[in-house]
Order: sequence, then C-alpha cells, then structure tokens
Amino acid sequence: MFRIFLLCLIAAASLPAQTSSDEAAVRDVVARYVNAREHSDEKAIAALFTADADQLVSSGEWRKGRDAVVRGTLASSQSTGGTRTITVESVRFLGADVALADGRYDIAGTASGETRHMWTTIIVHRTPAGWRITAIRNMLPAPPAR
Repeated sequence: MFRIFLLCLIAAASLPAQTSSDEAAVRDVVARYVNAREHSDEKAIAALFTADADQLVSSGEWRKGRDAVVRGTLASSQSTGGTRTITVESVRFLGADVALADGRYDIAGTASGETRHMWTTIIVHRTPAGWRITAIRNMLPAPPAR
C-alpha cells in the first residue's frame, strides 16, 4: 500500500505545475479569437483551433472540424453583426495540457438592434505550436426553473 502511495506522489510531483503564465496564455488565446473574429480574419481564426475542433452555438448548430468552425464563425458574425466580447471569469486546468475557460459572452449592436448576453465555455489544448481551442460551447441563460 505504501508503494502505491509513493508512486502516486511521484507521479503527481512529475506533472508540470500550472503557472500564471499558463493562465495568461489561455486568456490570450480567447482574446485573440475575439479579435480575429471581429476583424473577420479567416486565417487568424483558423490558426487558433485544433483540426478536430468543434463548436456548439446557442442556436443548436454544431460545427465539427476546424473548417466548419471557421466558416460558421464568419457567417454568424456577418449575419448578426455587432461587437463581440468574451470576459473570461475563470480558467481551470483539467491536466497539464488542457484548460477550461468560462466567460461571459456578449454581442452588442446586432443587426436586430438587441444586445445578447450569453455564456461560453472554451476548452483549450496545449500543442507543440502553443495553446489552441479544441471546443466551444455557447449558451443562452434560461429563466430559473420553478
């Protein structure tokens, strides 16, 4: 039993500790995504995603694969208009190379004149090329259950 405990301690000690620079890098990926999207920069958007990325948007559309995510992102921005912001409220590391960023996602000045307030969860993965987005889940808040 002691050997198992000792092996667990050694394994845990060998994992790289998450640093404030890791958290800053995750937040930076989200900021670069918003910026690339606001500038309709197809190449910059694509560079931020893993090849197998997917995105489930608030309408229920599920975009699977980097190309579908990029096409859908650009089409959505063009059709709804407005200025998008994502305010990351928390970053949680699920492992040495995977993090979950949760934040408020707002779109102001849409074509319909409304401001949309949503929530987004973005999963990022550390790759040899740096942190990349592997999944996005956008949600519209629902009224409280009775």
